[in-house]
Amino acid sequence: MYYICSMNTENQNAQMRKGVIELCILAIIAQQDAYASDIIIKLKEARLIVVEGTLYPLLTRLKNDSLTVYRWEESKSGPPRKYHQITESGRKALAELKADWHELITSVDKIIGDTTNNSK
Repeated sequence: MYYICSMNTENQNAQMRKGVIELCILAIIAQQDAYASDIIIKLKEARLIVVEGTLYPLLTRLKNDSLTVYRWEESKSGPPRKYHQITESGRKALAELKADWHELITSVDKIIGDTTNNSK
């Protein structure tokens, strides 16, 4: 017996992206201290985030987990800006998340294979 799957691939894609945003945010902040709009720009360029409201709760959680801290800097145009910095705990968490990510990629590739070479 066969079942017809009406999987919403757009929703599945969004869920997969949400799962890696925390890793990407930490990686962005590890490169240099970042203002929220700078983080959003980089995530949008990588097509990982489209809704800005997704970022702020994650930044708060990272701070509450002591993975990041922030500082206020005066702005030449407008109110002071909050710049996020990664902590030593954040760097350790980032290293663990990267290792987990690479392990996950390897595991999934073993199951699904490299589809670019198998399309004959």
